[in-house]
Amino acid sequence: MTLQLSEQLAVPPRVRSVPEYSFTSGVEAVELAESVGLEPDDWQAAAVYDILGEDDAGKWASFESAVIVPRQNGKGTIFEIVQLSDLFLFSSAQRDFLAIHTAHEFKTAQEAFRRLLFWVENTDWLRKKVKRVSTAHGEEGIELLNGARQRFLARSSGSGRGFSCDRLGYDEAYHLPEETVAASLPALSARPNPSVIYASSAPRGDQYGIVLRRVMRRGRREPEHRDEPQPDKDPNLCYIEYSADPKADLDDPAARLQANPGASSRRKVPSLEYMQKERAGMSEVAFARERLGILDENEGASVVDLEVWDSLVEVGVQPFDPVAFAIDVNPDSSFTSIAVAGAAADGRLFCTVVDRRRGTGWVVDRVEELRDKWSPTSITLDAISPAGSLLPAFAERGVEVDVVTTTQYGQACGAFKAAVDEKRIVHEGQSGLRAALESARKRPLGESGLWGWHRRDTTDITPLVAVTLATFAHVRTSGAALGAPSDNRVIVFR
Repeated sequence: MTLQLSEQLAVPPRVRSVPEYSFTSGVEAVELAESVGLEPDDWQAAAVYDILGEDDAGKWASFESAVIVPRQNGKGTIFEIVQLSDLFLFSSAQRDFLAIHTAHEFKTAQEAFRRLLFWVENTDWLRKKVKRVSTAHGEEGIELLNGARQRFLARSSGSGRGFSCDRLGYDEAYHLPEETVAASLPALSARPNPSVIYASSAPRGDQYGIVLRRVMRRGRREPEHRDEPQPDKDPNLCYIEYSADPKADLDDPAARLQANPGASSRRKVPSLEYMQKERAGMSEVAFARERLGILDENEGASVVDLEVWDSLVEVGVQPFDPVAFAIDVNPDSSFTSIAVAGAAADGRLFCTVVDRRRGTGWVVDRVEELRDKWSPTSITLDAISPAGSLLPAFAERGVEVDVVTTTQYGQACGAFKAAVDEKRIVHEGQSGLRAALESARKRPLGESGLWGWHRRDTTDITPLVAVTLATFAHVRTSGAALGAPSDNRVIVFR
């Protein structure tokens, strides 16, 4: 039966999928490490227990193991414990035992070698079992008197060819080209009890992250395509992932602690204070990936369920009078969106983007035109957002504009999400609005629990903010809750 040690941790992994095992050599491995002064945190020890779990036949229960955790939390310690136990506990039963540790860069592989060598050279009984230590460039490794070896290599398209190894480690697996795996993975096929370990922070969405992303998909039991059923648990993969929920607020300390087990350990590394410094110095996407383990992708991470949103498309639908307009401008004033909201024929709330263009110079003229033609109940914007810069121009032209407070903006965002969740909204299926929904995340508004839309990347979310404010303004100013329209005049926007 699989040990449930991870569930007893102060910070358990967000995702843990481990094959059933009846025994783990991880207990002995951790005891060995502690005896030489290498004391793991609880989460590191629990990962070693899972990786070194054995089946009833005494074989490794997992052919592949993956530990995904943000940088500087101490995943290297897991490698060190496994490597020490491979050399000094498990290799005696096999004369030609060979373990290979690979890294994307030579300097990283060399650093891993030096860390392991430190424990060996500073422990008498370990040092006495060593036959030779190679420190030559590209030949770093340790060989014992019994013939067991641990080698350290920088990855290349041909690294691993010509070696038949028992344990293959892929450090920095976020950068693991397909050709490298093709060259090295077959090196295990002839061994009696082979094992592969991937260790990494979250991968980027580029070609080098494809291999690790495939491993993560199996560990998370994600279908390759959205409309496919959830796959079965991989019986040969030990998968441990520390990350924040993809929908998490990037500024939430709880999300940062969930993704970084080292911050809650005795080491307190990385600390919450340091994470805050990183937050200020990194982009939204980079901080989400490197510190919170959130992948550079939108699928499954949006605040609003996109499948529900897509189901609410109504072709040709138009709102009944009265309607409300709203305006939003993005931070650098490069794009502005104007949206409208009103009641649809079936009583649901219709919203759409009336106009979206570059810059702001056109906005006052367009809003004045819409006002004169449709006599809306409200023209709304958030005065403390970049759209507030338009207020003097509106005043000069005699266009009356309603502004929302921070509290009202938070209420508008929550009400919009609730209306989508409850399927009380219809829309035209505009691609720009959907892209904004995919990209936008939550940001807290004070201590009240209210939240506002927040952009995580370069996607323009003004269409989303505008329709959110328009729907709020329509309900607030039309004098009636959502329901059957009170007027039979249909407004058609061109």
